[in-house]
Amino acid sequence: MRNAHFSFMAGTAVALVLTAASTVGASPFNQDSSYVSPSTTRAPEQFGRSPTEGTTRSAAPQRQPRRDTRDYEPQAPVQQRPTTQSPQTRNNEGQNPAGQNANAQATQYRAPVLTKPQTTAAPIITAPAQQPIQSVTPAYAPRTPAPAPAPVNLVPMPAEPEMPVAEPMRPAVSEPVRPMMNEPVRPAPAVVNEPPAKPTVTAAPERPGIPDQQVGDRIKELVAGKRLERMFSRKNEHDAAVAAYTANRFQPLWLSNGNMNERARAAINHLRNIEADGLDPSDYPTPTFNAMNAEGLAEADIKLTATLLTYVRHAMSGRVHFTRVSPNIDYKDQFDANDAMKQIASSNNIERTLEGFNPQQPAYKALKAKYAELRRSSDSESRIPGGPVLRAGLVDKKGKEAFMTDQRVPMVREKLGLPAGDDRYDRSVADAVAKFQKSRGLKADGQLTAITIDTLNGPSRQKRIDAILATMERWRWMPRNLGAAHVVLNIPDYHLRVYKDGQQIWMTRVVVGLPTKATPLLTETMKYITVNPTWNVPQSIIYNELLPVYESSDPNIFDRMGLKVERGANGDIRVFQPPGERNALGRIRFNFPNKFLVYQHDTPEKHYFAQEKRAYSHGCMRVQDPFKYAEVMLSLGAPKGGYTQEAVQRMLGNDEKQLDFQNHIPVHITYQTAFVDDAGKLQFRDDVYGLDSKYLSIIRGSERSQADVKIEQPKDPNFQPTAEHKNRMQSAARGGNPFNLFEQLFR
Repeated sequence: MRNAHFSFMAGTAVALVLTAASTVGASPFNQDSSYVSPSTTRAPEQFGRSPTEGTTRSAAPQRQPRRDTRDYEPQAPVQQRPTTQSPQTRNNEGQNPAGQNANAQATQYRAPVLTKPQTTAAPIITAPAQQPIQSVTPAYAPRTPAPAPAPVNLVPMPAEPEMPVAEPMRPAVSEPVRPMMNEPVRPAPAVVNEPPAKPTVTAAPERPGIPDQQVGDRIKELVAGKRLERMFSRKNEHDAAVAAYTANRFQPLWLSNGNMNERARAAINHLRNIEADGLDPSDYPTPTFNAMNAEGLAEADIKLTATLLTYVRHAMSGRVHFTRVSPNIDYKDQFDANDAMKQIASSNNIERTLEGFNPQQPAYKALKAKYAELRRSSDSESRIPGGPVLRAGLVDKKGKEAFMTDQRVPMVREKLGLPAGDDRYDRSVADAVAKFQKSRGLKADGQLTAITIDTLNGPSRQKRIDAILATMERWRWMPRNLGAAHVVLNIPDYHLRVYKDGQQIWMTRVVVGLPTKATPLLTETMKYITVNPTWNVPQSIIYNELLPVYESSDPNIFDRMGLKVERGANGDIRVFQPPGERNALGRIRFNFPNKFLVYQHDTPEKHYFAQEKRAYSHGCMRVQDPFKYAEVMLSLGAPKGGYTQEAVQRMLGNDEKQLDFQNHIPVHITYQTAFVDDAGKLQFRDDVYGLDSKYLSIIRGSERSQADVKIEQPKDPNFQPTAEHKNRMQSAARGGNPFNLFEQLFR
């Protein structure tokens, strides 16, 4: 310690020895003058993955850095402050000023005692409490957010008592308070709302360069060996990567002179921020590129390529394969590993290229923007609480009109768009409630019941988020190009819309399949329209519906419905209904051949279109205004024909007519429980087939790890009669029933 008071003892060797010993003990350098390097700590992984506790290593003078070629880490290593402190810092950690241990204190000279200037205690300062971070439960793994930090009371230390100075060396000077060595001043954390700011990859200090050619030689060895196969989850992705590296002469794609290049940082940044598309960043681990040899860097380069191919497959085909959600879904795979790999390898703007693999339809982008708004919002919206049933039309004992009063009535008025008023549940409020109930398919009695309150409130914030995430996933299953002219039918919304050049040109109501006979999700092309169609009764309806009725209660059901029966060459029975007004398909049918044998058609049962929820069919889609629909579709598919709805209606009769399209029109049967309407408002619909629930149970459950793996489905999803079914039909036909067609056919 340079401030120690020494007696001037000329020629005293003991004092010199003690002084030299004190100086050596306080030096931050080793005896060979090499500096003790600071420890480094690996930053814990982010995005909800289980953090790995950082390990601190103090590097010895001659120790080589540890080689690490396999660790994955979502960000570059962060260097912490050194653990080697100066003598003053060690004094704060319990050692004496000279850097010696306590046993050596007896040999030291006593230093003069300095007087610390007395200070006045500062007032207590309370830091403002942070606002809590809004928590969003993502589809992939719900997690509990960290609690907001409690207010911090900054209390000044009490002033030390004044002590006498033995031999003052200099006047006492009051100095400003400074941070201790190696302890930088840290500002208070800012208040953060969801979603957080996009994380970025900070460039790590560059190491001495390892030539790309050396890394390329190791890549070439990996490509020629078997280890490469273990880095890829799919063979087609492995083969695409091999082709790309071979075409690039085995040079690394993500390294420059042994260090991560800008393309790699941009790609990793994109993977860090894919929560905006409803995906989980923890599904896409990225290497750290901290290996100190060519082999480790080669592996890291290939691992980033493998991760990016997995991400692109999920962006184009879904994080959950549709075959796991329902057998009534059929989409063509949009992911081409070779094409994706070529785009990745040649891209000059990798972040824009990766973003381009996500759905680009305007409906998806609008939903994504609303999802971002919802993540930033709080769950403080006004919701009507439960309570007793409210009704109007009451009278008191004197026969005068009486009213129920309730504090919820003003909230009901606000939800229904009524003028502000008092808390009386009068006739005007009850009438508005009845109108709302009718529009939602509820019993329109004007009473404020529990189910009416739930419908008025709509889904909770978490349910809205879930609906958006599930719908965004289903957009990933669909084709990227919907077609210049195309049809979109949204099952939960019970509407069909026709688009041309990105603009909606027509819309109508539809009836879709019952939950037990769900309309399938698919994309096919409409090729022709049939006027005066023949209805071939599906096998499932013949054996599961008509035959039981015939056997149990109505032996005339076939004749009464005007059905004809024929035996096919393979022995199967064909039941059909010829053209006419009684045809179950109505007078016109819209054909887009598909494996589910469903189509869109007219119907004689018009009353169903008045219902708000219209899931009543056997799977086909009934159109409310079929002849106008025919005019619109023929104007797109057969524009030279000059067809109008009046011209189509004049074709009605008993002869089947087919109107072929020269331009085939894509038809997309979708399931959007969340969408943005034409006015820019976010809309939600009931999960009528339970597809949202199924998706969420997969992505949040035990099936998650293999959720993107396709499972086999029946090649023919339609009903196939068993031998027992056919024997029952044979017996019914021979039973002397009044349906003479059966008797003639089987006698």
